[in-house]
Amino acid sequence: MPKVTANYETLFIVNATIGEEAIASVVEKFTTLIGQHGEVTSVNEWGKRRLAYAIDDMTEGYYVLVEFNSKPEFPAELDRIYNITEEIMRSIIIVKE
Repeated sequence: MPKVTANYETLFIVNATIGEEAIASVVEKFTTLIGQHGEVTSVNEWGKRRLAYAIDDMTEGYYVLVEFNSKPEFPAELDRIYNITEEIMRSIIIVKE
């Protein structure tokens, strides 16, 4: 039976005030995590950008877009980990058609 995978895209915003090394570490943590549960097809670091609105009095965030393939169960777990990671300000995971 073939492995059932779907294409996903996730965009997460890292707190830009934690410093470059810490940001790189968070990006590495999530790209590695995604790679362990699927296949990362692209990582696009948009870098520091102004937020559309302030989040916890912060006006900038470090944006990272990751495209990946994984089993359908994984995005729920990824979302859970985003939510418990202090450095992540916002995140979204979408299924690509």
